[in-house]
Amino acid sequence: MAGDPAVDVRQTRNTERTRRAVLDAATQVILEKGAAVTLAQVASVAGVSKSGLIHHFGSRDHLVIAVVEDVYERFREAVVSHLDLSENHPGKMLRAYVRALCAGSTDALAAPDVTSVPMWSGLYAIPAVASVIDQNSAWWSEQFALDGLGPERIQIVRRAAEGVAAAALHGEEDEVSIATARRLLLDLATDGTFHTPV
Repeated sequence: MAGDPAVDVRQTRNTERTRRAVLDAATQVILEKGAAVTLAQVASVAGVSKSGLIHHFGSRDHLVIAVVEDVYERFREAVVSHLDLSENHPGKMLRAYVRALCAGSTDALAAPDVTSVPMWSGLYAIPAVASVIDQNSAWWSEQFALDGLGPERIQIVRRAAEGVAAAALHGEEDEVSIATARRLLLDLATDGTFHTPV
């Protein structure tokens, strides 16, 4: 029945479920195949028709842009979930970043934010994707700059955490070595005055 609120809610939920399934499938396919991903491949993995996929995203480029935006948003949420609001000293966001990347969470480790260079570099060919990636990098730089630590310390800790996470994703680090790296990076992500809990 047109205008029925219950029908509208069900349609919205179905649209959101389909959109989420397509974004998840596209992320998986892009991580496997890189920039050569096709709409047919994504539709097959998502279990939707190609026309249904186009209905939600319009084009391959729009889909890829939506995937990159979604991945970055989920990664930011993962980092924010590791913020310790009781830490009233510089480096709070950087420590959350370390905790998210070195927590052993496969969601955080699989985020292209961590391993963006080898897996996502081909996406830079799409100008709007390059813009999203650059905006994301600028956003993180701004957040860390507001954090109150020096730029050299931020750079070393940030890139080391990303490296540990990438190595763990590829099976090159075990839980013990990740935990050790996490402790060391959390210590580096302080100004030296405070002991930061793991």
